[in-house]
Amino acid sequence: MTLQQFGYFVAVADVRSFTQAAELTGVAQPTLSRQLKALEDELGAPLVNRGKTITLTPAGDAVLPLARRMLADSDSARTAVAEIVGLRRGILRIGATPSLCIGVLADVLRVFHERHPEIHLQLAENGSQSLVHDLARGALDVALVIVPPSGLDPALHITPVLRERLSVASPRSGRPPSSRGSMSVTELSRRPLVMVRQGYDLREVTLQAYRDAGVTPRYAVEGGEMDAVLRLVEAGTGVAVVPDLVFAGRPRLRRTTLTPPLYRTVALARRAEVAPTHATAAFDEVLLSFLRALPASGRLDADITVLRR
Repeated sequence: MTLQQFGYFVAVADVRSFTQAAELTGVAQPTLSRQLKALEDELGAPLVNRGKTITLTPAGDAVLPLARRMLADSDSARTAVAEIVGLRRGILRIGATPSLCIGVLADVLRVFHERHPEIHLQLAENGSQSLVHDLARGALDVALVIVPPSGLDPALHITPVLRERLSVASPRSGRPPSSRGSMSVTELSRRPLVMVRQGYDLREVTLQAYRDAGVTPRYAVEGGEMDAVLRLVEAGTGVAVVPDLVFAGRPRLRRTTLTPPLYRTVALARRAEVAPTHATAAFDEVLLSFLRALPASGRLDADITVLRR
């Protein structure tokens, strides 16, 4: 049985004429007759009484509302897919680390929503490890994550998009942590440190830098989210190692570079075995367009590099 056969049957039922039904559906009458007979054979009973006047059999009366519903559902399915393909409906589940939500994603989602207001956006804010886990189990469509030194799960499709420097944030109202505009990790270890919670790549990178320098951090506050860390620094509680992009729009923070410098790579990740949806592809384009425009916006330091142009 095919939807086309049901369409022929509905046309005959509506106009009660094989000739007119063939004209209505755009096929030759013999073709329509053969297809309707094939449908009847498949169902095991005639649907129409063929005579001077075309009438429906009891089986035809029973099948007609079902056929109309199937054809309507088919049209609804085509419309639903067309709307998703045309970005007129759908859901996009996006993940990002807190610092990337602050430094990049807020602007990207604003632009995406302006272009595609019918796409429902769902945002998950978490550490890279949790985001990678959510991608692997299908809870997210795409995520902005940090690439660890060991690399990411090979089951993910990875597109590096940004190389970002990590710097020391301190309150602009206080004395600079270094008169040179830069400082070593050893110098940093003498200052109270505000540290993000466990599970964030930023924490691991910072602690590894302390270990490499052979020093131990002096915590002022430990365990906050990125917004809380930045507010604590602005309030003068301590200093923090943060990505450079979070300094944009925060005049109360002073940036001091680290020597030797610390960098991290930001990547766009999705499941490799799942083809990107139209909404995911549109998000990728908006993100990459935003990143390409960053150098001209004045928001990028010379030590931050857009990797995908």
